[in-house]
Amino acid sequence: MNESDRADTAVSGPLRGVRILEFAGLGPVPFAGMLLSDMGADVVRIERGDIGSLDPLDVTARGRRFVAVDLKQPKGVEQARRLAQCSDVLLEGFRPGVMERLGLGPEPLRAINRRLVYARMTGWGQNGALAQAVGHDINYIAIAGALGAIGLADRPVPPLNLVGDYGGGALYLVVGVLAALLEARRSGEGQVVDCAMVDGVASLLSLFQGWLNAQQWQDKREANLLDGAAPFYTTYACRDGRHIAVGAIEPRFYARLCELTGFSDPESDDQHDRGRWPWRREALARIFASRTRDDWCRLLEGTEACVSPVLDLAEAPAHPHLADRATFVSVDGRLQAAPAPRFLRTPSAVQGPPPSSPVPVSAVIRDWSI
Repeated sequence: MNESDRADTAVSGPLRGVRILEFAGLGPVPFAGMLLSDMGADVVRIERGDIGSLDPLDVTARGRRFVAVDLKQPKGVEQARRLAQCSDVLLEGFRPGVMERLGLGPEPLRAINRRLVYARMTGWGQNGALAQAVGHDINYIAIAGALGAIGLADRPVPPLNLVGDYGGGALYLVVGVLAALLEARRSGEGQVVDCAMVDGVASLLSLFQGWLNAQQWQDKREANLLDGAAPFYTTYACRDGRHIAVGAIEPRFYARLCELTGFSDPESDDQHDRGRWPWRREALARIFASRTRDDWCRLLEGTEACVSPVLDLAEAPAHPHLADRATFVSVDGRLQAAPAPRFLRTPSAVQGPPPSSPVPVSAVIRDWSI
C-alpha cells in the first residue's frame, strides 16, 4: 500500500471500498482494524500529533494509513470531525465519556453523517457499575466466569489475552460492525455498536452455561470433559519435556488411542466414567513419558487417535499442514498470520506493512470524498 495514496484498484477483499476511521488504542481495536483491513477496508488510524511512524514490528498495525492529529486542539478535533463525516465506520476504545468530552461522541458525528456506524469497544461497556473503572483482559474474563473455569484445579490460569481482548472483544466488534453496515445499506441509517468484553466473554461461554444449567458441568476446574480432567482430552508430557495434545472424545477414537499407544483399558467401553479418569490419566502419563514428542507424532498424528504436537510460537509456522495452507505469510521479511477467514471470489490479503509515516488529513478526505 502506498503510504501517500491508497490505490483501491490494487486492494483485494470483500470490504473493498468501506472506509473505516480508527482512533488509536490498545488490544482489541487495532486487532479489529487489522482484520477489517485484511478484508479490504480502507482503514485510517488517528494517532497523536507527535507520532512519526507506527511500530514496524506491530503486526496488528499492518495494512492501514495513519494521520497525526492533536485532539487536544480545536483544529485537531475539526480534522477528526471531517474524517468522520466521510467515513462508513468509526472505531474507538476509550473509556465512556472521553469521546463526548472531545466533541466527537455519537450524536454530533451522526448529525453530520447519518450512515456512520459508531463502534465502541470497552471492557466493561458503556454503562453499569464498573463502566468508569480501569481494567484489563484478566479482569473482564474474571467477572464473566471464563477465568474461573480455565486452569489447574488449585488455581486459574490466564489464557493469554485471547479470550477477552480478542475473542470476546475484537471478534464481536467486527461482527457488530459488519452487521450494522449490512443494516445501514437497507435503512440508510448507521447506529452505535456498544461492544463490551464482559458481554462477549459471557456469550462465548454459552455452551458451558447451558451444560451448567443441565447439571452436565461441574463449576470447578479440572473436573469436566473439556477442562483437562478427562484422560482422553488433555495434554501429556513426553520424554523430552515437550507435550502432546489428546482429543479422543468419541469412543472409536479413544479405542484407537488405546490401541496405538498400547494402553490396556479393561473398562474402555465406559470411558466417561469420571471415577476412573484419574488412574487412566496416570497410566497414559507414564506411557507418553516413555517417548519423545516427535516420536509420538510420527506414530499418532493424523490417525483417529486425535493426537497433535503442542507447538510453540516459533515452531507452528513450519508445521506441514500450516505450510500447505500458507497459514503464515512474510510481510517485509516478517512472518505473521495470513488473513482469515478465506474468501474464494474476493480473497483477503495483507494490504501492506505498518506505515512508516503519516499521510495528510487532506489526502484522506480527498480520497474518501470521491
